[in-house]
Amino acid sequence: MATILVTGGCGFIGSNFIREVLATDADTDIINFDALTYAGNLANLADLANHPRYRFVRGDITDRDVVLKALKNDVRAVINFAAESHVDRSIIDSGPFIKTNVVGTQILLDCARQTKVPRFVQVSTDEVYGSLGETGLFSESTPLAPNSPYSAAKASADMLVRAYVHTFGMDAVITRCSNNYGPYQFPEKLIPLFITNIMRDQQVPVYGDGMQIRDWIHVRDHARGVEMAWRKGKGGEVYNFGGRCEMANIHLTKKLLELLGKTESLIKFVQDRPGHDRRYAIDCSKAEAELGWQPTVTFEEGLRETIAWYQANQEWVNQVRSGEYLKYYDLQYANRLAD
Repeated sequence: MATILVTGGCGFIGSNFIREVLATDADTDIINFDALTYAGNLANLADLANHPRYRFVRGDITDRDVVLKALKNDVRAVINFAAESHVDRSIIDSGPFIKTNVVGTQILLDCARQTKVPRFVQVSTDEVYGSLGETGLFSESTPLAPNSPYSAAKASADMLVRAYVHTFGMDAVITRCSNNYGPYQFPEKLIPLFITNIMRDQQVPVYGDGMQIRDWIHVRDHARGVEMAWRKGKGGEVYNFGGRCEMANIHLTKKLLELLGKTESLIKFVQDRPGHDRRYAIDCSKAEAELGWQPTVTFEEGLRETIAWYQANQEWVNQVRSGEYLKYYDLQYANRLAD
């Protein structure tokens, strides 16, 4: 039985990764290490709280002592999902992004070295590559050219991981993915924000002309990719994961309106985000060739499933929108301390 430490496991992608591993691998125990900031939600894994191979630890990756304590459980791998990840928030205040994404990663790397963790997986983003023109794809060899404080912080973390591989011989891999969507995504990101707004007959804010193009990947496909990189990836390598599904934001918006039976009168064009990247698109052929990975969820299927999930989980949405979920954090954590 092997134990892995998943940081940021109460977030959108981390919680889906935990679900994937617990469902498919009976020989792996998971420690979910999460600071429970605004985007981490214990309710994302409430049904697994008593799973025999799952344990939650509340902790911040910038707290060296707490990280070291968590790693003294014969941890065989660290999978680092913990990050501040919303571009708009990074434009307003980049401080938390530097602290968590850069300093937090540095502390995790140091602690993993100190406790001799065999493998480290840094979960990153295609945004570190910057913006593409009308043609071309991001490959693992594309130079890094981040354009937002968020992506600059993630690029900095990636460079730290690369340096620890080169300087200390650390066995680490980096994964970079395109835009994720699916269940349990915090409704400040485009797809869940627009779905939940449309469900309430509220307007959806489209930046600029809406022609920013993104490559969409279902979170389950991304979770499988991270798992394969952890198990099969070559130390020191980077692996890109994408959905091979490019779509302009305005076309996606109209598709969501169509699927939810609403009119385009709900579209509200707003001032574009400062420094907004125009196009992202991923070449994931390396992951396909070396890891045997490929996307399996079509965008049409995944989008319909995602809409159905938010329709069926309106209590979850309401608690997030109202902030009630934050009280759930405090209650659950107090109960655990009392046990």
